[in-house]
Amino acid sequence: MIDQQPSFDQLPNEIKPAFQELHVLKHLRSAGFKKTFGYTCSALFRLVFVLLFHQKNWFRLLESKKGEAFPGKDAVYRFLNHSGFAWRRFLLSLSGDTISRMESLTSENREKAFVLDDSMFERNRSKAVEMLARFKDHATGAFYKGFRMLTMGWSDGHSFVPIDFALLSSASSGINGMMEGIDKRSHGYKRRKEAFCSAPQVVAAMLDRALQAGISASYVLMDSWFTHAPLIREVLSRRLHVIGMVKNDNKRYLVGDRRLSLKELYAAAPRVQGKNRNILRLIRTELAPGIPVTIVFVRHRSKKNEWLGLLSTDLSLEASDIIRIYRMRWDIEVFFKCTKSLLRLQKEFQGRSYDLLVSHTTIVFSRYILLSWQHRQSTDARSFGGLFYLLCDEVGELDWAVALQQLMDLIQEVASKAGKKLSTLIQRQLQHWIAALPSYIKAYLPISSCES
Repeated sequence: MIDQQPSFDQLPNEIKPAFQELHVLKHLRSAGFKKTFGYTCSALFRLVFVLLFHQKNWFRLLESKKGEAFPGKDAVYRFLNHSGFAWRRFLLSLSGDTISRMESLTSENREKAFVLDDSMFERNRSKAVEMLARFKDHATGAFYKGFRMLTMGWSDGHSFVPIDFALLSSASSGINGMMEGIDKRSHGYKRRKEAFCSAPQVVAAMLDRALQAGISASYVLMDSWFTHAPLIREVLSRRLHVIGMVKNDNKRYLVGDRRLSLKELYAAAPRVQGKNRNILRLIRTELAPGIPVTIVFVRHRSKKNEWLGLLSTDLSLEASDIIRIYRMRWDIEVFFKCTKSLLRLQKEFQGRSYDLLVSHTTIVFSRYILLSWQHRQSTDARSFGGLFYLLCDEVGELDWAVALQQLMDLIQEVASKAGKKLSTLIQRQLQHWIAALPSYIKAYLPISSCES
């Protein structure tokens, strides 16, 4: 009998070279992912990674005709629920390697930045999910059940790579607590403890890990929810500059011996002379703890009579440079949209364990990293969505391509065991049949192995 390649081992042709080039499984092994028996961690990771491109969830895939070719349900869930695996170390290793490859493709003078933001990780229909909490969506004002997904990524204005994340819970508005019996020495327990820390504490730890991994950047970009003096001071202590939007709240800015609100600062700022009418005013000032900053006031895009304030701790930048660099922050918004709408973040697995939430989120982020690398290398104008759907189509083609190859192997095995005349006849007929195949089918077959 011939050895059949398991269908869960298939990767789309377009992403397979990137998967091998970035050494994804090598990063997984170097992060300490090992099992003593059963399917290897590499095989299970590859299965979950490519599951999305089958356009079915895990339950439907097991119920389909191809279900026998896949591992059992328990094998996958034991892998995802394991609290001892260092998912953060794997993601940081993979993203750091990808960023170093991207940096070699661009000029050394190009601005690079860490981008910080949080997004809703919704589990509104859940009741028993570990450490589930209730949060308020500041964009809509509505409440949701789930977690606060605090994410840090790297951007050079062309590509975005997620580096680190934390699924934050809440001690004050928590619905469920931490699961009992977790080994306090495990990575899973450390992630759980981190979930109850404040966002500035988590951000500072993320920056330290990224810098220790050798990932370089000059700026940290953030929106108005993070641009506050304590966090700015933490960033500056790491020799990074901050560019962020500022909220019109009770913060005070020092101009001489006066303490002004943001609205009063706008009135005191001189107008900017230039062709760009959207840049209204610019002023040098200090935050209350004595941090020198530049504030640029720009016109609101949708409300022309209103303005927005951008803060920069890099005093050497012109107003246009501050706006240009801050524009890179939009990459993380695109990332959130892509992971939720295309890569099925929050939806693909519905487990109750906090470990499963972390592991699956990491796998979704690794999918995005490979798509980002593939997009960076691509010479055409395909968007992330176009590239994603092309890969989904390729998985369908790979199913029949593997079946066809197995049929050819079976015919060759029969021919090798038959008599000389019959074997020659079978080989000749097989060659005639291959020659008559359309070229797009030949591309999936190692035809040269059948030629004599």
